[in-house]
Amino acid sequence: MTAPQRFRGVVVGCSAGGLDALRRLLAPLPATFPLPIVVVAHTAADGGGMLPSLLDAITPLPVVEAGDKMVAEPGRVHIAPAGYHLLLEAEETFSLSVDDKVRNVRPAIDVLFDSAADVWMDGTIGIILTGANNDGTAGLRAIKEVGGVGIAEDPDQAFADTMPRAAITAGLIDHVVPLDAIAATLTALVGGRRRSR
Repeated sequence: MTAPQRFRGVVVGCSAGGLDALRRLLAPLPATFPLPIVVVAHTAADGGGMLPSLLDAITPLPVVEAGDKMVAEPGRVHIAPAGYHLLLEAEETFSLSVDDKVRNVRPAIDVLFDSAADVWMDGTIGIILTGANNDGTAGLRAIKEVGGVGIAEDPDQAFADTMPRAAITAGLIDHVVPLDAIAATLTALVGGRRRSR
């Protein structure tokens, strides 16, 4: 029997219907969740700034907008700022980029996932939620190629099924999970414990 994998970080991508999906993913996570969580949500370039405060109000984990050179801190949710690609660097700090859009979006899920795979390698967990395009599939492939884990929201229950279905069809998903069960799946994977109430 091999030792359990030591995960280093979680990356999450969502598009259409993403705010509700993120609320339902993040709210049940325990305050003791041990890893950094990094989120790319496709938002309007001028309207994404409210996302961290909206999510911070419903989860026990602190939620912040990721900034250039900010450290990806364990037990914190980092949101990609609107209009910038978000990348994880070797020192587990973030960099922001205004490079060309990828699959017509910036920030792009693929860009974050690719960079996380380079840094966290097989310690990366990639989660694909609701979305109406296929952003995230190429990035998830990078995560799987280095031995990471892929989780997808059950497309039959998703607000928009294109994004999770694309990743599943590509054979990149280890766990297809109803949205309201993803937090429990994630907590079980990383060994985090929920606090009793």
